[in-house]
Parts: sequence; C-alpha cells; structure tokens
Amino acid sequence: MQTAPHNLPAYAVFAALMASAGLPIYIHAPKFFVDEYGVSLAALGSVLFGLRLLDVVQDPLLGRLSDRLRNHRGLAVAIACGLMAVSMYALFAIPPQLPPLAWFAVTLTGVFSSFSFLTICFYAQGVAKAATLPGAGHLSLARWRETGGLLGVCVASVAPVGLGAVMGAPFAGFAVGFAVLALAAVWVMRNEWQQVDTPAAPGFAFVLRDPVARMLLLIALLNAAPVAVSSTLFLFYVEGALQAPGWEGPLLLLFFLAAAAAAPMWGFLAERHGAKPVLLGAMLLAVVAFGGALFLDAGDVALFALVCIGSGAALGADLTLLPAMFATRMALISPSAAEGFGLWSLVSKFTLAFAAVTLLPILQTSGFDSGTTVNPESAIRTLIWLYAGVPCILKLLTIGLLAATRLEKGKR
Repeated sequence: MQTAPHNLPAYAVFAALMASAGLPIYIHAPKFFVDEYGVSLAALGSVLFGLRLLDVVQDPLLGRLSDRLRNHRGLAVAIACGLMAVSMYALFAIPPQLPPLAWFAVTLTGVFSSFSFLTICFYAQGVAKAATLPGAGHLSLARWRETGGLLGVCVASVAPVGLGAVMGAPFAGFAVGFAVLALAAVWVMRNEWQQVDTPAAPGFAFVLRDPVARMLLLIALLNAAPVAVSSTLFLFYVEGALQAPGWEGPLLLLFFLAAAAAAPMWGFLAERHGAKPVLLGAMLLAVVAFGGALFLDAGDVALFALVCIGSGAALGADLTLLPAMFATRMALISPSAAEGFGLWSLVSKFTLAFAAVTLLPILQTSGFDSGTTVNPESAIRTLIWLYAGVPCILKLLTIGLLAATRLEKGKR
C-alpha cells in the first residue's frame, strides 16, 4: 500500500473541512437568515454577490500572498483555519451584534476570505505533492482530495437537520463541529506544509497568456454555474416544486453521497481513458439528469431521487477531473501554482454569487414565497426552469468548449 507513506488521507480530511465551508454555506446560510431573522432573499443575494465582487480583488492577491508565504504555509494555514472557524461560529451561533444583513455580510467575509486563502494554499501544495507521487500523480491526489471533500459536503449539508433532532440550536452545533474538524485538519496536515522547492510564480498575466490555462478557467467558470444554480435552489425546489417538506435532508445527502461514491470511479476511468473524454461523458450524464427534473410534478420524490443520483455522480467528475486537468497544466507552466489557483478560486466561487444575485431575485419577483406551502403556478414553473433548465443550457455550452479544447499531454 502506497497511500500511507504519501499521507494522502490527510488531504482528504483537509478537503472535507474546505468543502464544509463551501457549498453547504450557500445551502444553509440564506435560508437560516430568512427563517430566523426575516431577511429578504433579494437582499441576501445582493450581499453574496457583493462578497464575490470582493473576491475579484482579493483572490488574485491572496494567490500572490500564498506564493510569498510558500515556505511558511503551516503557520499561515493554521491562522486562516482559526479565523474561518471563529467566523462560522459567529454566523450561526451568535445572535447578530449588528443588523442581521450586516452581520451576515461581516461574518461571511471572514469565512470566505479564509476559505479563499486556504483553497489556494491547499491546491498549490497539491501540485507540489503530485510531483512526488508515482504514475498519474494529479489524478491520484484528486481522488483522495475530492472524495474527502464530497464526504465533507455530505455531512455538512445534512448536519443541521440531524442535529435538529437532538438539540435546540442545530446550527450552533454545526459551528462547533466545524471548529473541531478545523483543529483535526490542521493537525493531520501539519507535516505537509514543508518548504516547497519551486521558483516564485511568474504572475497572473503569464497564466492568462497560456491558451490552455485560459480555456480551462473559462470552462471552470461555466461548469461551476450549474452546481451553483442547483445548490442555491435545491431546498426551494424540494419544498416548492416537489411539495415534499422533510425530504430536503435525505435527498441532499443522496446527491452528495452519489458524488462521493462516483469520484473514485471517474478518477479510475480517467487514468485509463484520459480525463477529457471521461469528463465529457459525465457532463452528458448531468444534462440527462437535470433534463429529467424539468418534467417532475409534486410528489415525484422517488423520480427526483434518481435525478439526485445522476446529477450527483456527474458532480463527482466535475470536482475530481477538472481541477486535476488544471493542476497538470500548472505543473507545466507555473509549478508554484499559487497564483494560478488564485484565479481558479475566483472563477469557481464567482458562479455561486452570480447564481444567488440573479436567481433569488427572479424567484422572488415570480411570486415565490418560501414561507408558504401554496405558491402561484407561474412561480413554481419559474422555479423548475431555473433549477433544471438553466443547468442544462450551461452544461451544453461547457461541453462544446471542452470538446473544442486541445489539451497537451503531461503527467496526469
């Protein structure tokens, strides 16, 4: 067994921490502030978009900072993990010390800024780590990293629901659990942030001038959008379109479990057949799954479970193969990779904010009200097309771009 000497399980644990602070926050935080403090969907969407505009400035700068600190990443990562855990606790466990919308913005700024820096450090370190692994190093590391991340998403997505059965403040319990996971992640990765023998990054412009890297960033931008759309609207779709309150947690868990179970399979197939054709196949699976959701009616929980399995399995390929393809390119053109993954972090998160700022106001304008069990038919149709139709269109565009992109061969 080669996994233990290379300490790849540590990357899975750290990925679980990062994933717990990613998609689940977009799933839980808006609904939490709507239900607890009566903040409007449109206002929350505007704040989320504003925070992503902040990322336009800070993510490239954080990439540069990560590169400057590449020989002191252990301490920098520990500090950032602490800030993220404290901000998460303030978001969910401390009553707003400011107007609720302002508190939402301030605490999420702490979570997202820490998340950005840690993501850049983690993926840049992964490029250096993959170079020490035998065979298809980037894909081997990606399988551990993304499987751990998806398992983290699974737990974080349903934890508040499960904790609600045993305690009166489930989101506070979630925040405490997140802090414990942060401590564990810092500990198991403590020996991985060693001095990186790579030259300083050549700069953002150098990465953007590379046609393959530039196209992969564009593909990442478009490919993340369907996940952003479906994640933002998932709870509303289950409650409003399916009329299945109480099924949100199990269906969300099924979605992410399918992704976690499929991720190693996609990596295995990519090592044998190449990442590009395997990813294209997974994208077609996503189109079929989301297309099926367009035709579901109230009560079709079993059929929607099949949609969750198909779209979740496709997500496993998105999260495993595309970052590995970008990491492979960075290893060729910019081995330190920090600034490249600063750009990657930016485009990946921008889609989540863009989804929030566009979809939530559209949904609200259509007359949809998450606080009632009866919504106008036009609002339900709008919700269905936003949840399922928009991802289909975006996936088809992404398929066209990826199919037209020529990838130079390198160590996968």
